[in-house]
Amino acid sequence: MLEAVKSGSFDRLFYRYNSFYLLRRHFHSIGICGDLQPAAAEGRGILYLMNHSSWWDGLLAYHAAGKLAGSRHYFMMEEEQLRKYAFFRKLGAYSINSAGTGDLRASLRYTAGLLQAGQSVWMYPEGEILPLEHRPLSLKEGAALVLRLSPLTAVVPVTLYHGLFRHTKPEATLLAGTPQLLPWADMDRSDIARSLEAALGEQLEAHRNRILNHKGYMPEEFRPLLKRGRSTNEWLDMLRPGRGSR
Repeated sequence: MLEAVKSGSFDRLFYRYNSFYLLRRHFHSIGICGDLQPAAAEGRGILYLMNHSSWWDGLLAYHAAGKLAGSRHYFMMEEEQLRKYAFFRKLGAYSINSAGTGDLRASLRYTAGLLQAGQSVWMYPEGEILPLEHRPLSLKEGAALVLRLSPLTAVVPVTLYHGLFRHTKPEATLLAGTPQLLPWADMDRSDIARSLEAALGEQLEAHRNRILNHKGYMPEEFRPLLKRGRSTNEWLDMLRPGRGSR
């Protein structure tokens, strides 16, 4: 497996590039609701479990994590992609290769070691990118195996919902849910997987309904994670007679 080789200087440089160029160029707005560092998880490693529906998921998670103080954040990434974009290792990415049993076990042990050391890890337990509206969520048992190895870990479910609503650029919202603090060591891995699957699936449905109930507008409870840029339709609105001075 490919381990993370964090570089503070490169991380700071790339974070600015991601925030001020990549995300602002491709998204109209990004918002977050909930607490990524809940008080109940203080002093524990945190495992963030997130649904996986787009290429942007990792960069959105990275942006959100960069707003937090304290522990270092790591990101599990498919090995083929990490070999292609090896610089992500400097940002905290490490590999998983589900095709090889030995490599898979090494990645899960590495993840457990990070959590035991009090670090924070982001995983996509579906194991692949699937359409946002794909149901039901089906989680692999990797996260369950990690929790069996690091039973003091707090799990924070994070759901991402995005779409083209009222602008020419998509809007994305992240929702951090209730931390899961179960007796992982006393649970069978299949029971853990089902529990996590239910928590993440129910949260995604509730998240989706919030957006639908607001007819695509960003709900007020979502705090901005990114300074909003103007989309094409907003620039065109400014060119309309009598609107340029507004």
